[in-house]
Amino acid sequence: MTAPRRTIDRRAFVAGLLGACPSALVIAGLGAPAYDLFAAGDRDECFYLWGAMGGAAAMGLGLALAQPERSVLVLTGDGEQLMGLGTLATIGAQRPANLTLVILDNGRYGETGMQETHTSLGTSLAGVALACGFGWAEEVASIEGVPGIAGRVRARAGCGLAQVLVRAEVLPRTLPSRDGPYLKERFRAALGLVET
Repeated sequence: MTAPRRTIDRRAFVAGLLGACPSALVIAGLGAPAYDLFAAGDRDECFYLWGAMGGAAAMGLGLALAQPERSVLVLTGDGEQLMGLGTLATIGAQRPANLTLVILDNGRYGETGMQETHTSLGTSLAGVALACGFGWAEEVASIEGVPGIAGRVRARAGCGLAQVLVRAEVLPRTLPSRDGPYLKERFRAALGLVET
């Protein structure tokens, strides 16, 4: 089996997607996806998970179920999603129409030394998502995939997953706040859940 070519500029992809989904609630997984999201433009509707590897998709599911009228976008990496494969089955059982997972797949564990992940050895997260009951899943090999994904996010067009084949590269870190209480309260305020 030949490994897919990973050529997409991850920062350009995330910036394009975020710009095309201005009202989406966005959960960023550990490490590079959080840096990519922050580099694309921080906003109150962005929530960054620090130290919770494997938890981004589960948090996105909970948020999608709690906020069915809002589009929920999860940005995470292949390493993190491989760690949380069981969450794909749970999402597939629930199938919230407003949830989209975007897996930035560089085939590497970027936070621990760029070791190969199983996606570089043939595991298809898009295939796993379809087998788990997702409404749609696709492998994205070009930045031209942004408009199609963004359209589905905005329309809340069914529970989906995009496995985006990004270059395996180490980029400068753009660090969002690591202040958990601040991030939580900012996000709650964006949802209109501020306590009086």
